[in-house]
Amino acid sequence: MLIDVAAASHIGKRKAKNEDCFGIFGEDTPGLRLFEQGMLVAVADGLGGHIGGDIASKLAISLVRDMVREEPPQEKDSGSEREDAHYLELMKRLIARANESIHKTNVDLVQNKRPMGTTLCVALVRPDQVYLGNVGDSRAYLMRDGQFISMTEDHSWVDEQVKRGRMTKEQAEKDKRRNMLTRSIGTHPEIEVDTYQWRVQPDDQLLLCTDGLINMVADEAILGVLAAPATAAEKADQLVDMANANGGRDNITVIVAAINPDRKKLQRLKRRAWYRANRETLKKKAVLALYGLICLLVGFVLGVLCSS
Repeated sequence: MLIDVAAASHIGKRKAKNEDCFGIFGEDTPGLRLFEQGMLVAVADGLGGHIGGDIASKLAISLVRDMVREEPPQEKDSGSEREDAHYLELMKRLIARANESIHKTNVDLVQNKRPMGTTLCVALVRPDQVYLGNVGDSRAYLMRDGQFISMTEDHSWVDEQVKRGRMTKEQAEKDKRRNMLTRSIGTHPEIEVDTYQWRVQPDDQLLLCTDGLINMVADEAILGVLAAPATAAEKADQLVDMANANGGRDNITVIVAAINPDRKKLQRLKRRAWYRANRETLKKKAVLALYGLICLLVGFVLGVLCSS
C-alpha cells in the first residue's frame, strides 16, 4: 500500500504557543501489531484558555499511538463486517481511554481551575477501508474525483443550532461563538465518539486539520491546493501558509495523505519538489564548479605559456 503523507503545524500569528499536536504512525512504528499495511494519523487541538491545552493534545496523540500495539482482527474475520466492527470499536475504546486519562489528570491536578481538554480526530487507513473517530471541531475531509467532502460533523454550539434550524451555515461560520464546543476530550468523565468508515479508491486524498485552517481558508481554496500536482508535503505547507496569509488567528495543523497514488507520477513530483527545495544550493554549486573549471583552464594555459 502506497501512502504519500505529510503534516505541518504552525503557531499562527496571534497565539502565544502552539496547543495543536499531530501523529503519523506507519508500518515502521515500533511495537506495531494492528496492521501489516496502512497508517494511523491523528490531529488534536488543545482547548484555548484551559490549563494545559498543549499538554492535553500531546497526551491524546501519545495515547493514540498505543492503538498500533493492539491486536488485529482474527484472520477469519478479515475483510468482513466483523473486521469493520473490530476497528470501529477499537477506535471508540481508544478515544474513551484518552478521555479517561486526561479527565483523571484534571481531577487529580487541575481541581478548581478550568479543566484541560482537546479535540481529537483519528483515522486508520487500511488497504480497502478508512476508519475514523472524532470528538470536537477538528475535521476530516476526503478529496475524490475533484470533489471535496467533509467526512465529520463539528461538535460545537453553532453546529447544534444549524442542525436545529435556528441558524444557517453562513451565520454559523461568522458567529463569535463558533469555537464553543459541546464535546471535547478530558473535560467530562465520559465521552460520545462519532465513528465513520468508507471504502478506499486509488488517488483518494485524506485531509485532517484543526480549526485554525478551517476558519482561515475557504473550502474552494483548500480544494485547489489538493487538486494541484504536488507532493503531500508541499500541499501541507501551502495550506498552513494560506491560513497565515489570511490572518492566522489560531494554531494551524494539517495532515495530507494521498492514498495509492500513481507511483511514477509521485516519483516525478518528489524529484521536482526536491529540485525546487535545493535550487539555490544547486545554483551556487554550479557557479563554484564553473569558477573552479575556469581557474583550472587559466592555470593550464598559463602553465603552457610559461613552459614555452
